[in-house]
Amino acid sequence: MLGSPRRRDPRLAFPPAEAIRNAVRHTLAGRIIVAGIATRAVVYLVGLSTTRAARVLSVVDTIASIALAGAVAYVAGRMALVVQRRLLWRVRRKLILSYVFIGFVPAILIVAFFTLSGFLLFYNFSSYLVQNRLTALSEQTRFLAQSTALEIQRAGSRDVASILANRQANAVAEFPGLSMAVVPIDRPCAETASKEEAIAGGRVAVTAGPWEYVAPPAQVPGWITCAGFSGVLAYSRGAPAHADEIDGLVIRAAAFSYSPRPGYAVVADVPVTVRIRQQLRRETGVEISSVAVRDAETRVRPLAGRQAAAADPATPAGDGGVLSNLKTQIEYRDWTSGAVGVLLVSTELKIGELYDRISSAQGAGRSFGQALLLVLFGIGGLFILIEALALTAGLALARSITGSVHELFAGTERVRHGDFTQKIEVKAADQLGELAESFNSMTASIEDLLREAAEKKRLEEELRIARQIQMSLLPQGPLEIPGLSVTALCVPAREVGGDYYDVLMLGDRRVGVLVADVSGKGTSAAFYMAELKGLVLSLSQIHESPRALLIAANRIIANNLDARSFITMTYAVVDLDKRTLTFARAGHTPLIHVAPDQARPCAEILAPDGLVLGLKIDNGEMFERMLVEETLPLRGGELFVLFTDGITEAMNAADECYSDERLARLIEQHVAMPSAELRERVLRDVEAFAGDAPQHDDMTMILLRVEGEGRG
Repeated sequence: MLGSPRRRDPRLAFPPAEAIRNAVRHTLAGRIIVAGIATRAVVYLVGLSTTRAARVLSVVDTIASIALAGAVAYVAGRMALVVQRRLLWRVRRKLILSYVFIGFVPAILIVAFFTLSGFLLFYNFSSYLVQNRLTALSEQTRFLAQSTALEIQRAGSRDVASILANRQANAVAEFPGLSMAVVPIDRPCAETASKEEAIAGGRVAVTAGPWEYVAPPAQVPGWITCAGFSGVLAYSRGAPAHADEIDGLVIRAAAFSYSPRPGYAVVADVPVTVRIRQQLRRETGVEISSVAVRDAETRVRPLAGRQAAAADPATPAGDGGVLSNLKTQIEYRDWTSGAVGVLLVSTELKIGELYDRISSAQGAGRSFGQALLLVLFGIGGLFILIEALALTAGLALARSITGSVHELFAGTERVRHGDFTQKIEVKAADQLGELAESFNSMTASIEDLLREAAEKKRLEEELRIARQIQMSLLPQGPLEIPGLSVTALCVPAREVGGDYYDVLMLGDRRVGVLVADVSGKGTSAAFYMAELKGLVLSLSQIHESPRALLIAANRIIANNLDARSFITMTYAVVDLDKRTLTFARAGHTPLIHVAPDQARPCAEILAPDGLVLGLKIDNGEMFERMLVEETLPLRGGELFVLFTDGITEAMNAADECYSDERLARLIEQHVAMPSAELRERVLRDVEAFAGDAPQHDDMTMILLRVEGEGRG
């Protein structure tokens, strides 16, 4: 049972150090050790003082050494047994010793295995990163060319040189070495083509940028379709000794104006310079060390690469490591003919910079990858062999614990399946025996504990998730709007509800205010409110009218809401410039309006017609027909109160509702209070009315107070 004293072998009464001392003093082997050490000391001293009887002394020394060695071995063996029994009494130590033999050598092989796997992964990964970055750069260049063509078209093909120069100057920081040109063309892009006017300045190319590496194109070749082009080109600065010898790479994009018969095309060039390679390394951890072109006979000729980069002190030299010469293939185009060629790009990976970018990719250099794969298979075979040998040795050490562990495993399996009557037979007087006794004592009460813990965890997790979702829907931080005071209140009930309010900035002087309530309780209501929030945020940027927004929201929500659920909602738009408040009500609680009147304020309950959101009735035609939108002029000092039914339907012990009229009278009496105090006054009055009755629904309220002097 728990708390019982630990059972030990009586032979283990002494600690190891004391056991060793007793073995030396009180056993024959111990006495032999002492005598042997003393004899050798005497022989050594006699040998220092005289050389006579050297042979006799040598024989005595040899006999003493043999006796000493035998006695030490015997005592060491006995002490090893004592230490073993003490150290291996604990199951944890037995397992540790077993795992040393079973897992140490295989662990080393696993490290080697996955290291080579990582090298193979990095080999493919470098290819992916280079190709992906060049593709992304091509698409960015193409977008730049397309947007420039569109801007020239909008300008009516006037002042082309200025537009081109401005676009080039604005983008050169992002694309170092960027050059742009507007090239006149004459080709149809549709059968019914109304020819566009030629670009200003005549039918000649207009350029901007350095055009340092290649000459500006005089025309757009015919192989480029009206959809445009973006890709990699190779260039040569001088007359090459071989047709496949070139000096570098350029990302080029060509885009046509959006016309049935465009009169021009915009060409953008971004050379792959040292700065581009440095940017690639910063973004991906991959550095392009060299580039070569491969011809049809698979001959490889070098391009500008490491030699050119080394001339720039900002480009770090490679460390010559395993990952410093990985090959990848990249296609490039001939601008004139459109022919496709193949480039071999050597890359260098910085593993520390690639920590969070690892993924697989297809690359070139298959022979290198196959060699790594063969080595990997060899390591795997060796791993299996060593693992089998280590397992055999480990099983011999683990036999003493397998029986007890099996009993514990069988018992825990039955407990896991709900059988708490299982008892484990206590066989050993060690830690496993005490564990078995503890197991037997715990099974009597573990069923109730597990059930209570599971239920508590489920409830806590559900409430935590639902509460987080609900709270994330509400505005965060203070709501400061010039000309309008907004004060909000949201008191969740014990259960998670679906109340939601929001304040949306629709412009400098326009504010959208909404309050909504999903039918039902629990996490489903919170999820529907999350969907409603995203929907309202999107629709508020499209529809200025509250009625139009609610119609659009109903059309979308009706297709996604559960048939047993619906949403009530009031949405108002405050225009501080026009001094108006426009609102519509979709089956929600009324809106309370208190006009500024110093003599006797009067609260008005506004309840225009409108159905709830989410009803699957005649495709929303009835909802649209019944929904009414009202517009009220704003004056300084007016107060509007939006709320949910959690306030007006609060119940007291007599099952009476708080009611809309009671809330309106309370606000009418205390309208002069600051909004924050009025909010607290309403909350205290509702709590006093309910008394000890539990809160059955969330209570949400928004107070809108118009500030300043207004006009009617």
